[in-house]
Amino acid sequence: MAPPLLLLQDIALTLGDAPLLDGAELSVSEGERLCLVGRNGSGKSTLLRIAAGLTEPDRGSRFLQPGTTIRYLPQEPDLAGHATTLAYVEAGLGPGDDRHRARYFLEQLGLGGEEAPERLSGGETRRAALARALAPAPDILLLDEPTNHLDLPAIEWLEAELAGLRSALVVISHDRRLLQRLSRATAWLDWATTRRLDQGFAAFEAWRDEALAQEELDRHKLDRRIFREEDWLRYGVTARRKRNQGRLARLQDLRRERREHRRGAGQVRLAAAEGESSGTLVIEAKAVAKTFGEAKIVADLSIRILRGDRLGIIGPNGAGKTTLLNLLTGALAPDTGTVRLGANLAPATLDQQRRNLDPSRSLADTLTDGRGDTVIVDGKPRHVMSYMRDFLFKPEQAKTPVGTLSGGERGRLALACVLARPSNLLVLDEPTNDLDLETLDLLQEMLADYAGTVLLVSHDRDFLDRLVTSVIAWEGSGRWIEYAGGYTDMVAQRRHGVEAKPAAKAGKPIAGKPAGAAPPSRARRLSFKEGHALKTLPGRIEALQAEIATLQGKLADPDLFARNRPAFDAATGRLPATQAELAALEEEWLALELLREELGG
Repeated sequence: MAPPLLLLQDIALTLGDAPLLDGAELSVSEGERLCLVGRNGSGKSTLLRIAAGLTEPDRGSRFLQPGTTIRYLPQEPDLAGHATTLAYVEAGLGPGDDRHRARYFLEQLGLGGEEAPERLSGGETRRAALARALAPAPDILLLDEPTNHLDLPAIEWLEAELAGLRSALVVISHDRRLLQRLSRATAWLDWATTRRLDQGFAAFEAWRDEALAQEELDRHKLDRRIFREEDWLRYGVTARRKRNQGRLARLQDLRRERREHRRGAGQVRLAAAEGESSGTLVIEAKAVAKTFGEAKIVADLSIRILRGDRLGIIGPNGAGKTTLLNLLTGALAPDTGTVRLGANLAPATLDQQRRNLDPSRSLADTLTDGRGDTVIVDGKPRHVMSYMRDFLFKPEQAKTPVGTLSGGERGRLALACVLARPSNLLVLDEPTNDLDLETLDLLQEMLADYAGTVLLVSHDRDFLDRLVTSVIAWEGSGRWIEYAGGYTDMVAQRRHGVEAKPAAKAGKPIAGKPAGAAPPSRARRLSFKEGHALKTLPGRIEALQAEIATLQGKLADPDLFARNRPAFDAATGRLPATQAELAALEEEWLALELLREELGG
């Protein structure tokens, strides 16, 4: 067997009081395809950083074969200090690397190379970082959530590209389909240590369940042994005269083993607070159309959504999935056509940007909305610490600012806020981002049991297949067509997957074309005024949202009218105007954001 290119042995690292890693190991051989799995917070990203040589462990050894090249894709790439995306990717090349590959991978990922890093969206930043990792063709690729913020065409392109590489791969991902296709071995990071399965992810879950069942059996046997020893101490004849110190020591050892033995892993408890049943008809759209500038987002769409439907919306980035979601829920008015909402609707919305999370607020304040230590769940008060535990938060995290939470923790917190509100219509825009595989399973089960209606935007093909009853797919030029079944059923019906959105401008020469060929002229850029508006509008929108929340808080006071009539009149007069101003600014921002995407960033 060939010696490993990279070997981590007996890795230990402690953060705070509890060990994050304790005896973890990782071995990567030439051409290996390894997926690293485990719960959010189990230390996967930390172990990958140690493998990349970016973090020093408290204990253990890291061996890298001399001359072996490694490239690492972090979960949150930092492009600071580089003038353009091309400069950022080229900075990752080695002396003997082909510099044409930098331009090639940027183009394949939908970037031109001249984009300023500070103006990139999350998806564009991820694409630039992927190009930087792939361009050198390293011996080992360490990828931490490579599909985050990517659309379906980019994910499927990346799968094909990685499958064809000669590099060894170590991948952390919540995308089951990608792991099943790429992995040939699995490392399970659980309770600070690692276990290895020399099979791909497709075999992992059955193997894990068997291991957990055996652990439960071992734990039961240990409990029985402790019970027998305690019974002897209480009632044994020898014990009544004089304690057998050897046997007493054995009992103490058993108790210590039980304390240190693996206890059942914490599990997210997901349950949506369900409101009263809606009418049979939830949403009816007739000949709906929406255009921003010259960009046709929706053209002549008619659809009926009934109670209990689970509709998935899929398409490439920039196609207008979120806009379509806003049109269907009445948050955005169509240019032409009508949208009729059914009776007794109680929607709860999870937006992609998690805008309901204030980074400066503490976790507890976010859940309670500043109401002391009580969370209103399904209309009933519940102590915030109890509700936090349902979503795997520890009591000591109650005062933690939201901005310091990991991506997975923010995802769970956003779900906790949304699921507490009684609803019969769940509107979920990319709910699977940053969630671990176990939480994804629980979310899928909860949504399958949810009595109401679900509208879902997602790039997770496996999640769509497991959950939705139909998908509405982007077909180009503002056309959206509904297909029965999940993502795989849609592919079978239309005979292809989701295609990338056509670029708004001609591309530049790719690798292999003459280096001196003149690039085509670029389509117009955003004007200074448009660019300034894109930067300032989010702040103005947040300020209006805060003002609306304040006004609604005042009007929620049942004694305000009697106690302070002028304040009541001022609030009731200001609220509709503020809401109208907010809607106008959001439409302006949407139009500019779509225009920016059309112009290539």
